[in-house]
Amino acid sequence: MLCTTFRDIETTPQHVTDLAFKGPERDLNATADTFTSAQSHHPVISALPIRLRNPPVLGPSPVYLKGAMESSDAERYEELYVHNVYQEIADHFSSTRYKPWPIVERFLKEQPPGSIGLDIGCGNGKYLPVNSNVFIVASDRSEALARISSRHYPHSVIVADNLNLPHPDGFFDFAISIAVVHHLSTPERRVKAVQSILQTLRPSRNGQEGGKALIYVWALEQKTSRRGWDAGDDQDVMVPWVRQKKSVDAQSEESTKTFHRYYHLYQSQELERDIVAAGGDVLDHGYEKDNWWAIASLKPLD
Repeated sequence: MLCTTFRDIETTPQHVTDLAFKGPERDLNATADTFTSAQSHHPVISALPIRLRNPPVLGPSPVYLKGAMESSDAERYEELYVHNVYQEIADHFSSTRYKPWPIVERFLKEQPPGSIGLDIGCGNGKYLPVNSNVFIVASDRSEALARISSRHYPHSVIVADNLNLPHPDGFFDFAISIAVVHHLSTPERRVKAVQSILQTLRPSRNGQEGGKALIYVWALEQKTSRRGWDAGDDQDVMVPWVRQKKSVDAQSEESTKTFHRYYHLYQSQELERDIVAAGGDVLDHGYEKDNWWAIASLKPLD
């Protein structure tokens, strides 16, 4: 199955406790340790050492999507051409991801001190240190990337699937989802992924502004990039990742292996439509370095 729930995750028993998770105007239950952030004085969820039970292996040669897929087919497709790939390339991928993107950095630095947020699909956790005055619960579907991210103390990192987030609704002050949603292989699953992000945000109440999410996706319109995609091209593509590694052959210093990752390339205004379909309001949006981005909040209840 694609979705990772706590039933699908094997935890280290001595680190798992059931404690009340409480904060100002918040009263929730969560399975986690609780501690107080030195910066915010908010109780927060600490990291749990977790690993997937029976990690899957890489599948056969990739194929392009043809028409609509059943949910189970989409799950298996993403398992083979997204999740398994990132699990395999985690170390090499992490070594290429170290500089925060400007708009993401600005969004994080604008969050008030003491804010609690999410980084959904955190990769190697490069955004966790950007603002030391906030606390972030980060998650990734790849156990290998989650372990790399867990080095960023005091932030918490868990293994979780974007379509089955283990977070309470209406709790968090902000969320970021950077280059994640485009890995979902059907329109319905992409909208559901956006919806699951928005549902974690604190709603607007009594005139107070609600939580905000910043979402990034790859753009179809990349005519000036080395990839050369543009409007009218196929939106569902396989993107190769060439991993170099030390060879076991003493005669050769390095060997290479090519993996293929599935991407849905978003066209202009498609991300905004997905946000609205997911029950959100688009507060701001734009284009940056071959990506479409949008800042969204939950649509206020009438």
